[in-house]
Amino acid sequence: MRMHRNLQWNMPLWGCVAVVSLFGFQIETLADNWPQFRGSGANAVSSAPLPLRWSVEDGETHNIRWQIPVPGEGWSQPVVWDGRIFLTSAVPVAETEGTGPEESVGGDGYRQDDLMGTEYRFQVMCFDVDSGSQLWETTCKQGCPPIPRHSTNTYATETPITDGQRIYAYFGMNGVYALDLQGNVLWKKDLGVYEMRADWGTASSPTLFDGRIFIQVDNQVDSFLVALDCKTGDEVWRVSRDEKSQYSSPMVWRNSVRNELIVGGMVYRSYDLDTGELLWQLDMAKGRSSATPIAHGDRLFVGNEFRDRGGEDDGGGRLFCVKPGGSGDITPPEDASKSEFVDWWIEKADMQMASPTICHGKMYLFERRTGNMHCLDISNGTTAYRKRVRGARAFWASPWTDGNRVYALDSDGTTHVFSAGDGYELLAANELDQQSWASPALAGGRIYLRTVDQLYCIDDLNEQELD
Repeated sequence: MRMHRNLQWNMPLWGCVAVVSLFGFQIETLADNWPQFRGSGANAVSSAPLPLRWSVEDGETHNIRWQIPVPGEGWSQPVVWDGRIFLTSAVPVAETEGTGPEESVGGDGYRQDDLMGTEYRFQVMCFDVDSGSQLWETTCKQGCPPIPRHSTNTYATETPITDGQRIYAYFGMNGVYALDLQGNVLWKKDLGVYEMRADWGTASSPTLFDGRIFIQVDNQVDSFLVALDCKTGDEVWRVSRDEKSQYSSPMVWRNSVRNELIVGGMVYRSYDLDTGELLWQLDMAKGRSSATPIAHGDRLFVGNEFRDRGGEDDGGGRLFCVKPGGSGDITPPEDASKSEFVDWWIEKADMQMASPTICHGKMYLFERRTGNMHCLDISNGTTAYRKRVRGARAFWASPWTDGNRVYALDSDGTTHVFSAGDGYELLAANELDQQSWASPALAGGRIYLRTVDQLYCIDDLNEQELD
């Protein structure tokens, strides 16, 4: 049992609801679980206070409980359930100079196509949360990948998801696999192989609700959204999408009117979870969708990245605040600042690769290349401040919060910590000197952070007692 001594902490947040309805059934001890990309609410909010500072220096560690090597490649986030960490990785059978993601040095990096001839093991790994010891690993598939990938991408970028009964691992066009908690493969599903834009590869993580797994398969040939039965892998429904390759992950918006499946693109769309019926759509004026939307009660925030590269997706960059109950086309009329179901929208909001987080009524967005952050008021979309984060590299991983502080991991493995509020205040810059694009898992006051070849458990060891 771990006890924190910081009695001035925001106790209502720390003492979040112990039993909530998620994925259509009851989950207990929410604070100790992190079941999907960006957590149970898809908003990257920790229900317990997190460490402010950590480091590895001259062989000495501060606030790092353990550090273990992780084989292979993967920008997937760890997920946590009942004392266990689940992680996916694409492990080359024989290491070559080209395996492993390269660091982006500007522009869009460099594509490497030769990996289609490299044999990989597509694995799910399980670790103990307290010691980092490996409990099991399962190879779901062994073989050569069917499509190329960008040199900075991986063949295990999609985050797995768990409902406490099974783990669901989606390796893009290498298939979907359901495993039990002991690592046995229960079913597998091939969703097909499709060309991706510029051979960049795939990145969209699945989500779950009421016994179904939802996967967005946007590509250059035949984009679709599919719902699979969690127990069997059988297809429940499939709907075509008028989109080309997109990289954002779908999320479930639980609002006061209904539950909706929200999916990004050049047109944002809401779908009925039971049937796949289109509920509403919102024209983003093109752009590229990589960031996952975020909800705050009855407010849904959707946006995509502004593009100006001479491509068919040039445009976008807008951020909309959507109200529940919409139907049909909810796009505000030309030059209108709102519509019946859009409370406000702004241009060039900086919703790019990193998905935003919300704290104390403010949304925090981080640009992927410049190291800039944008803080805005979610009530009206006005900017509180824009600031260049001193010393920061590109932001690819999504930021997170514990209710009092905002954390943002840059591509060099430095986590910048800010005070949540109206003004910019940098509290700490925690360096690991490890390339990282993976968003972390937050559970029980710990941060489980993946770098290019390591997994860290960051814990407030100076602020706790161990029994």
